Amino acid sequence: MIKASTCFPIPKHDHFSKFKATHEAFSTTIQSVQCNKGALMTENQEVFKETLFQFEDYVVEKAKRVNEALDEAVPLRHPLKIHEAMRYSLLAGGKRVRPMLCIASCELVGGEESVALPMACAIEMIHTMSLIHDDLPCMDDDDYRRGKLTNHKAFGEEIAVLAGDALLSLAFEHVAARTAGVSPERVVRAVAEMGAAVGSDGLVAGQVVDIASEGQEVDLRELEYIHVHKTAKLLEAAVVCGAIMGGGETVDVDRMRRYARCVGLLFQVVDDILDVTKSSEELGKTAGKDLKTNKATYPRLMGIEKAREFADRLVAQAKGELSHFDSSKAAPLLGLADYIANRQN
Repeated sequence: MIKASTCFPIPKHDHFSKFKATHEAFSTTIQSVQCNKGALMTENQEVFKETLFQFEDYVVEKAKRVNEALDEAVPLRHPLKIHEAMRYSLLAGGKRVRPMLCIASCELVGGEESVALPMACAIEMIHTMSLIHDDLPCMDDDDYRRGKLTNHKAFGEEIAVLAGDALLSLAFEHVAARTAGVSPERVVRAVAEMGAAVGSDGLVAGQVVDIASEGQEVDLRELEYIHVHKTAKLLEAAVVCGAIMGGGETVDVDRMRRYARCVGLLFQVVDDILDVTKSSEELGKTAGKDLKTNKATYPRLMGIEKAREFADRLVAQAKGELSHFDSSKAAPLLGLADYIANRQN
């Protein structure tokens, strides 16, 4: 049995195990879930229905708030072209998983949405920067992202590089300038966490090793290093920063960090599976790219079925870390784990 060294032994807890997350972006969550309600009902039908309805509302409400805040954070102004490029990628849709995780984590430990929203937006700015740079010809060389031309195809390589740089810079400025109702000590802790997630010990480290590994024989240990750093670190920061901003105690922050590590790795395992099982139209980006470039992926090293089993174990493990919390308060994070596991794009 293959285990992820970044996570802890798999608990038996499995809250909301029959919840099937939608396969569309969060903007179409309600429609997709309503179509499948009949298949999702359990013996305790009315209770489950109420829980499902609350999750739908939560997803739609938080996504709307995040999109409004991002729109407000980057208004069109001089120089017009750079701000158009920043907004082009930042407001291009997307699932908003990272800001959702940040807000849900803050609320789980008793914080208000308002204290986490600037950090949630900052995390999404950093994520968008990473996508803009990752799509460049010198990196993954992709033409499409979220069903649209990539930033460098729409604005040119020079502007795309600068748009990514500007979003990274704005992320830190946004947290410092917009956060209210949180102690300076907690803001500094959260900013340090965010910075570490994107630097040479985080996202950049994963990207560098990923580039160096192309065409090379990579084992599961090395593959996990790549994905933990390139993908999972920023999701982990989203959860941990939300918990810090919300006033979480150390023991709770540590539990949520372990949840996030599993969910972060899960995100990439599912991404690898989708790359070989879905079309470009379904994904909104070029499908089969990893196979064509001979990149190491979980399906390639483990096979599709073993990769799916690994994803199932990560979901169970993530949920187990939340078993110490009140299940009603943990419902958004439990639902998000299911969404990440069952997403179709």
